[in-house]
Amino acid sequence: MRKKRVLQAGYLAGAAVAMFLAEAAPALAVPAFAVKTGQPCAACHVGGFGPQLTPFGRQFKLEGYTMDAGGDAFPMPVSAMEMSSFNTSAKAQEAPPAAHYADNNNFSLDQASLFVAGGIGNHFGGFVQMTYDGIGRSFSWDNTDIRVTDHLTVAGNDVLLGASFNNNPGVEDVWNTLPAWGFPYISSALAPAPAAGTMFDGGLAQSVVGTTAYAYWNSNLYTEVGLYWTPSSGFLSAMGTDFGPGPISGVAPYFRLAYQKDYGDWNYEIGAFGFFPDLYPGGDMSTGKTDAYSDYGIDGSYQFLGDSNNIYTLSARYTHEAQSLNASYLLGNAANLNDSLDDLRLDASYYWHNEIGGTVQLFNTWGSSDALLYAGNSTFKPDSQGMLFQIDFTPWGSGNSPFDQRLNLRVGLQYIVYTKFDGASSNYDGTGRNASDNNTLRIFTWLAL
Repeated sequence: MRKKRVLQAGYLAGAAVAMFLAEAAPALAVPAFAVKTGQPCAACHVGGFGPQLTPFGRQFKLEGYTMDAGGDAFPMPVSAMEMSSFNTSAKAQEAPPAAHYADNNNFSLDQASLFVAGGIGNHFGGFVQMTYDGIGRSFSWDNTDIRVTDHLTVAGNDVLLGASFNNNPGVEDVWNTLPAWGFPYISSALAPAPAAGTMFDGGLAQSVVGTTAYAYWNSNLYTEVGLYWTPSSGFLSAMGTDFGPGPISGVAPYFRLAYQKDYGDWNYEIGAFGFFPDLYPGGDMSTGKTDAYSDYGIDGSYQFLGDSNNIYTLSARYTHEAQSLNASYLLGNAANLNDSLDDLRLDASYYWHNEIGGTVQLFNTWGSSDALLYAGNSTFKPDSQGMLFQIDFTPWGSGNSPFDQRLNLRVGLQYIVYTKFDGASSNYDGTGRNASDNNTLRIFTWLAL
């Protein structure tokens, strides 16, 4: 699950690059967008770099990546992205986190991605991302979002209708509150991370495909429903992945509701979401039962963008996951038939001139005690909590980047502090390891071209 987060973290910076190098217009501002439209990346991204979208960037994505301001008549439909980092934790991990790496103090190429993306006419567009995972040293498909859109007038109201074919529940969303595009936007599989997470938090990313349909009413009310399913093992193997925690039995429903209001200098959003997969754990169908997950929650965001010298954003998400572990219970992998998991994320960001930024996030995950499901935790609980701090510098966040505006770069520093990890603050695994031993400093570079 956490490995998938590394692949997810970078899409919008890179996908934005791809879409502009393809046939984009003023919305996902990165390298070729500046060439095509003469506007800086900050027109569509908070901080002048992805993935956090402004209202303009959201509209571009909702319109199917098709808006065209009449820039370069023959833009290249291909782009690239690279992320590298150095990670050091307060105490070395008990074993190397991956082959070819030490138990601490690691330099790494986290990932490199290639994008093919753009819009065709006024109704069709999308992107496909392929990624080399530098930690696992493997290639696979990454986030994919292909759309068809149109406008209708209903009782005097403008309604934007769209459909998305994608491979990650929530990747089609335009607010940076859901896990697919939520902060932190960049992370590493080499850093220690809690074992427990909701299924909606990347558990099935790139392991499923789905189709959703949405309607956006008067640029205020957003409604979306969809279904996801597990493709064949042969298809997933060809894409460089597998069915993750388990294949879906039948289809998994998804819904999204959001209300947005734009006041020019500032905007806000409040919403709700839900995802309901029934899985055969580990692909084991011998019991004839499934594990049923019901993930649903609420989210909200606020942006102040009126003063380009000082930009403020706030976002929040709460997710509740109800688990009916009928299959895992019979297989001896869970002590309870029914468990629950809750996750809360709150973050605040500040950007100066779209170049220098800082973000603070509070996170808290808690849930039922289960002596088998969390057998490796001394308390048999999944609870983890702490804070994440990030400062970053985007030298061309306001424009004027080299190579004819096609290059964008962000460098930054993250520090994550754990007050509780996998169930406890101290001796959480029974070997004397404390939550604070996993506090990690990460220095990263994020390049888009």
